[in-house]
Amino acid sequence: MQRNIDGPPHRYRGKKLCLGLQGDGGTLSLLLLALATMTGCGYERAGAGSMTPTFSISPAPIYINGLPIEIHTVDTNCAGCNAVDSKGNLVDQFTATFSNGIKSPVSWSLTGGDAVSGPGTISSAGRYTPPGYLTEDRIRVVLTATADSDPSVKASTVIGVTPGFLEPLSPENVAIGSNGSTNITGYISEVGGRTGIDFEISASPDGTGTGLGTLGRTTCKRDRQVFTSCTVTYFPPASIAATGVTYVVAKAGASSARVATRILLNDEGLFSNPTSHQMQMPPPLQMGSSGGNNNDYDLSRNRVVDCCSGTLGSLLKGSDNKRYLLSNNHVLARSDQASVGDSITQPGLIDNNCMPNGEGQGITSIGSLTGWLALKSSTSNADAAIALVTSGSVDLSGDILEMGARQFDGTLGSAPPGTSSTGGKGESPVLQLKVAKSGRTTGQTCANITAINLDVSVDYYLDCAETKPYLSKIFTDQIAISGNGFSDAGDSGALVLDSSNAEPVGLLFAGGIDTSGVSHAVANPAPDVLNELNTQLGDGVAYSFVGGPDHAVSCLNYGDSTVERAQAISLSDAEIDRAQQAIAQARSLVDPASGILGEAMGKSNDDPGEAAIIVYTEEGVTVSVPASVGGVRTMVIPSNIRAVAAGAAPLTNATSALSGPGPSVLSSAIAIHQQVAASLMKANPAFFGIGVGVSLDNPAEAALVIYVDRKKLPGALPQSLARLRTRYIVLDRLHVTRSYAVPMRTAGHCQAHQATDRHPLWSSLDSKNP
Repeated sequence: MQRNIDGPPHRYRGKKLCLGLQGDGGTLSLLLLALATMTGCGYERAGAGSMTPTFSISPAPIYINGLPIEIHTVDTNCAGCNAVDSKGNLVDQFTATFSNGIKSPVSWSLTGGDAVSGPGTISSAGRYTPPGYLTEDRIRVVLTATADSDPSVKASTVIGVTPGFLEPLSPENVAIGSNGSTNITGYISEVGGRTGIDFEISASPDGTGTGLGTLGRTTCKRDRQVFTSCTVTYFPPASIAATGVTYVVAKAGASSARVATRILLNDEGLFSNPTSHQMQMPPPLQMGSSGGNNNDYDLSRNRVVDCCSGTLGSLLKGSDNKRYLLSNNHVLARSDQASVGDSITQPGLIDNNCMPNGEGQGITSIGSLTGWLALKSSTSNADAAIALVTSGSVDLSGDILEMGARQFDGTLGSAPPGTSSTGGKGESPVLQLKVAKSGRTTGQTCANITAINLDVSVDYYLDCAETKPYLSKIFTDQIAISGNGFSDAGDSGALVLDSSNAEPVGLLFAGGIDTSGVSHAVANPAPDVLNELNTQLGDGVAYSFVGGPDHAVSCLNYGDSTVERAQAISLSDAEIDRAQQAIAQARSLVDPASGILGEAMGKSNDDPGEAAIIVYTEEGVTVSVPASVGGVRTMVIPSNIRAVAAGAAPLTNATSALSGPGPSVLSSAIAIHQQVAASLMKANPAFFGIGVGVSLDNPAEAALVIYVDRKKLPGALPQSLARLRTRYIVLDRLHVTRSYAVPMRTAGHCQAHQATDRHPLWSSLDSKNP
């Protein structure tokens, strides 16, 4: 689902960023006690008897001298795991079988493991989950299955566990010119030990191909009270011919997982590092920075175990002449769980080691929560909340970080959104419009609107760790934006602007990263947000965006690898057979006089992994081509007779050449969407979002853009619905929180803090926060 191709999918399930330590308060207490008293690391080797011939564990172990050795090594993120549990977390699935092939009812047990964090867990169904962190470089866990029918019948195997990544690299993305450099830091889930991080420059996020630039020496910090971190300095090449993306890829010890920083090398000398959005800012501060509710943390056994944050999106002016902060309900109002008057802080707790305002330095109260659109209300269709600004705390011009002009040092200045065209009411979204946002996690980035009229189901929770479901809400007529690195967890609440004039277009509130590694963000249309605030808060105040004259935004665009990744997938033998059977029927379509020049076998971009019949059409000629031939999708590529005859015509469409369907085609597609979207989502639980976008197989046509739950992926997906092409995006269901309770953790390093009956008493084990 992202850059981490060989390891676990990057769990970007939403937009508000959360952090914490995996485990309950008891586990955290044990960690703190052990770290204070431990003088060495090690484990007690657990015995493993020989296997009974009539009873075995699958995956099967390998034996040397009659003893089982590791069948494979996993890391604390579970890279290399072979299954997912009911929550979508990666696990190792084991089964026990008698020699007659019957799976035996068994009791599972674990021995060995880490001296502090233990061996991990094993469910009654045989799903193994490794511990969330280690205190040594490698542990061995003995897994034993005991037959319920005969407790004397046992089988054992050994699993090796190594530290994985605690979070993505920091920064996740950075723009840099030839005269700059930047430090890149990674954290791994090991306290003490000797494991480090190996960095390399690559042309891709999975470490393949040769990238541009050089790296300095890697330095690592290790002790028994903080997680291990390693830092390397990246230097760009002395000259940059054209703007493009390269990657610094990191590997932690023996883990097969990969995480990467995207580096936008540009010949304009622009420099942008999103970590500046995460720092405490001096007043009056700008929007686009880290922020959230001062009470947005989880307690377990009277200890704080994680916290949440998002982005301060924009400034609003009320008809009462007061100024208000705008962000999401789930950022400012804790998904309906907050109280009017709650303190809103900058930065958010995630960027201050979960230490709230009033309990230490590094954080400032900048406003008080005023109102929100209730998620539980059937009349609300936006995720929004506002807070009254504290006098002197916020730049009243409405400036947003990095939305202004290039400065003399290559950085981007701040600037307010454009409001002169719409009077501060925002503009309506348009398909393929290039937009920009400034967010807490990925900073200033640009991409295109890839779907409109999106109906999407989003899951909300009562806690940061997502252990207490609150509700699933279907939002209608939303905006979808996609592109490499456009957004990530923690960008919730960012204002989305038209890059040509900086007019507000949307309020970003959810998103995910698909199985190809492309970011997909979802935003409430900006005019709709204001309309709902005006009509539903019940205070009689009308709101508008604070801004200035319209102006262009210097876009930082990291590209869109959707087509590239689709074309890199190898077709199965079954798909090749289907295409070969359909090619003969496709030849009957060829008629140069009507503009159809030829056909070839190819790969679909609308449904990656599925075959397509390429139909070459005369450039500049409008030709009607069916969505499928012989049950196989068609891909329409304009070319010329000479290139087709010479075999030199392209094999795919390029996203940069997408012009989009005409107004009449788009209107027809929207009408079809309105007829079928609700019933499709109700009939198929794998479909959690349906909107209208451009077909990547035929850019002249519209398509139903369908979000598909990767854990409920159907065996077959319709190639068209109501005569409209379909385009599928496979990713996790959209959530709006992110915490240390999930395998891939995000920035910030919050350990346990003691709480009292009066107020939490905070003490951080790690004062460093990149």
